[in-house]
This record gives sequence, C-alpha cells and structure tokens, in this order.
Amino acid sequence: MMYLALWTLAVASLVNHSASANEAVADFYKGKTISMVIGLSPGGDYDLRARLLTRHMPRHIPGEPAMVPRNMPGAGGVAATNWLMKVAPRDGTAILMVTQNMPLAQALGLTGVEFDARQFNWIGNTTDTPNVITVWAASGVRTVEDAKKKELSIAATGAGTGSYYYPVAANEVAGTKFRMVQGYPGGNEMNLAMERGEVDGRGSNSWAAWKATRPQWLEQNKIVNLIQIGLKRHPELSDVPLLLELASNDLDRRAMALISAETAIARGVATAPGVRSDRVDALRGAFNATMKDTQFLKEAQQQNFDISPAFGEEVQKIVAEIVESAPEVVARAKAIIQPPK
Repeated sequence: MMYLALWTLAVASLVNHSASANEAVADFYKGKTISMVIGLSPGGDYDLRARLLTRHMPRHIPGEPAMVPRNMPGAGGVAATNWLMKVAPRDGTAILMVTQNMPLAQALGLTGVEFDARQFNWIGNTTDTPNVITVWAASGVRTVEDAKKKELSIAATGAGTGSYYYPVAANEVAGTKFRMVQGYPGGNEMNLAMERGEVDGRGSNSWAAWKATRPQWLEQNKIVNLIQIGLKRHPELSDVPLLLELASNDLDRRAMALISAETAIARGVATAPGVRSDRVDALRGAFNATMKDTQFLKEAQQQNFDISPAFGEEVQKIVAEIVESAPEVVARAKAIIQPPK
C-alpha cells in the first residue's frame, strides 16, 4: 500500500509539473507574435508551406500567439540560416523554414556558412519529397543521355544550394553538360526565367513543389524531369534516374548519397539555439498536432501539398548524421561540387 501511495504521489507530481510548465509557456506566448522566417523569395514552395503553417500552427501553441511570415532571401537560404544562429531571439519567438541543403552546406564547409545546424532546435519537417533537375520541354532534351550531348543553361540561386550543386554533380559523375546561371532569388524567378526562354532549366525543385505550384505545366508536358535527388526513386518518378545511380564507383555513390540525404528533411522548421526546453517541447507538440489537424490537411490538399512529416527529434538526428558524415565521403562530395575558381 505504501508503494502504491508513493507511486500515486509521484504521478500526481508529474501531472502537476506538466500542467505548471504548460501554464508557464502559455503565459509567455499569450499576446506574443512569432516570426516565421523564409530564406527565399515569395511564391515558391518553401514560402507557401511556411505561410500554410502560420495559418494553422498557432492555435496549437499554448497561449495561441500570432504568427506572421517574413521573407529573408539571400545566398539561397544561407543568410536566413546565419540569422537564426547569430541574431534571432532565443526565446522561441522566431522560427525558420530552413532551406534543406543547409546541413550539407555546413558539412562541406561551403563559403558563407556561419551556423551549426546541430545547435538549432528542430521542430519538424512537412515532407520528404525528392528534388528534381528539370528542363523546359522546348529544349528538346528528354533524357540524361540527351543532356550529355547538348549544353543546357540551368538556373540556380547560389553555389551553396542544391539548385547549383545537383547539376554540377551530375556533370562530374555522369558527363552531362549543364551550364550554371546563378543569382536568382528564389524558385518563382527561376520558373519565370524558364518560361521566358532565358534558361533551359532549373537546377532543383522538389517534386511536391512542381505538383503544388505548377500543376498545369505537368498536365501540359511543358517540363521534363531529368534526374531525381533522393535515396530511393519516388513511385511517381519511377522512370527518372536517381543522381546516385549515375555514379560509376562506390565512393562517388556514397558522395551522391550524402548530397541526396537532405531530401529527408525537405521542408524542415527550426527555432534558434538556446531556447528553453519547455518552449521547444511546446513548439514541437504544436507542429505534431498541426500535422494531424483536419483544417490544415484540408488546405494542404487544396494546394496539392503532400504531407509526409518527420518530427523534431527525428529531424535533429538526421541533421547531425549529415553534418558528421565520414571525412572521405565529405571530401569527395566537396571535390565534386566545388565551384570552379
């Protein structure tokens, strides 16, 4: 009986502690505004997904704070990620929709990286969709073999992003003839450049983003997906080769697998280092609840967004695995995608 009484007291203490912590979080967030920062320009998949979260996630956060989107384009997402590391408030009032290649950019030591993605408090990820290298159908190119014979101008944001290094990696391991055109602030601008004939293609977009933002292009066969970037072929892209399948030796395949691993956290969100654990737990709980919210899922379906989430602790682990990859694999990946001097 004494043990039962002690157990009952212990459970009651935990319940009271949990309730007290929840009340403290609610007291903090009540009347506050959380910034949902997007490291790319408006109109693309990152931007639209972030705005979708801002409309639904706040009602699941204790205290129901306001949440507003804020675009912070620069260096393909590096500027915003550096901001989260160095400038953002460390109280749980700043969330970043992280450009997916940031952990890899850190692992490779790319220029401009001033963050440690392992120190962020990862809240969750909305999809694990593969990325694709895409060309405008009018280019006449339909396969990787075609792209080995014809030079294609490919739009990219910057050298530290997948839109640049996926095609560059394909050039190295498969012999394609992609010519990079850098400096676009985001996906919307790259799409316009393709449509206007300024470039032949786009170095990276997620398959989910094409379905959500340009379904008419898919229906009208205006674009061709040449290569997909992921660790396994997507069922809807079964005839599109993986980047890692184009490698001809084991080390190159491992390097391409490292480059491709970031698709597992294709649209992740994180808050700053140093945020109190009870607030991190509350944000993670709110994200988890949002992923099951019928209103959120209904709007996601209306916008053709696939929702295949990973949750905070899992994303945290994936990020650490990418950053801490084997030195020989990192060295080879860096050699493959290093911008020419």
